[in-house]
Amino acid sequence: MATSVELSDDVEARISRLSGQRRQSPQTIIQEAVQQYVEREEARESLRQDAEAFWADYRATGMYLPGDEARAWLRTWGTEAETEPPPLHG
Repeated sequence: MATSVELSDDVEARISRLSGQRRQSPQTIIQEAVQQYVEREEARESLRQDAEAFWADYRATGMYLPGDEARAWLRTWGTEAETEPPPLHG
């Protein structure tokens, strides 16, 4: 998809300078920047939706896992001592 974006003179000059330093086209620099932005914002939106779902679940059930217990459990992930999730409190 071809898209047109109007950039300020300052940003355009910075992209041009970076393009020369990296020996990449300005288009490649811009594509990388947009891709990273979209990935970051998708992750942020996913986190926001998860938080809303967890909050709704807590309001409905009153069940929760204290942060210290969650952190202790997460530290076991990927180790030989990986444990099952701790029980919820309520």
